[in-house]
Amino acid sequence: MTKAEKAEYIIEELEKLYPETPIPLDHKDPYTLLIAVLLSAQCTDARVNQITPILFKRADNPFDMVKLSVDEIKEIIRPCGLSPRKSQAIYTLSQILIDKYDGEVPENMDLLEELPGVGHKTASVVMSQAFGVPAFPVDTHIHRLLTRWGMTNGKNVEQTEKDAKKWFPKELWNKLHLQIIYYGREYSPARSPKLDVDFITVKLGSKKVLQEYK
Repeated sequence: MTKAEKAEYIIEELEKLYPETPIPLDHKDPYTLLIAVLLSAQCTDARVNQITPILFKRADNPFDMVKLSVDEIKEIIRPCGLSPRKSQAIYTLSQILIDKYDGEVPENMDLLEELPGVGHKTASVVMSQAFGVPAFPVDTHIHRLLTRWGMTNGKNVEQTEKDAKKWFPKELWNKLHLQIIYYGREYSPARSPKLDVDFITVKLGSKKVLQEYK
């Protein structure tokens, strides 16, 4: 099966499974999404969704956020892990948004990536999910699955993103990256994957990949 044929199969099957793709992180606007995605680094979405209501009750915009101290932010977000680094990033980026962008999150990939704590993946999520701009954020689920499915060589997430953008239609990127995440969580986890449910990997995986399941 060619990569183009694989891509078509993936699109068709994921659309059957996940015709609707709600955003996993609870938020109400670009700023709260940005903070939620920043917090999700090395933390589950479920845990983030437990913590953000507490944080956003105190501050759900940059103007209120900078009224808190870094230590106050750190104490609230501690369950998400990496709280010293994340709390400093949240405080500093909030101040930058006030100083440079009138408190608004910029609708620009390069400007987002300049913010503290905001890497390419985080910026891509905000661009796609907050602003509807086509992007293909690659997290560990997507990197793992597109490698298992033979859509990329799996050397790094940068290459995986390039390959995803090459083989999947641009108008589907924003929805498809969420569909792949949902599939990974439900059918093809990193640990103890099962061939009896992970039907896409059974269909597309190489002999080497399928051996890893045994």
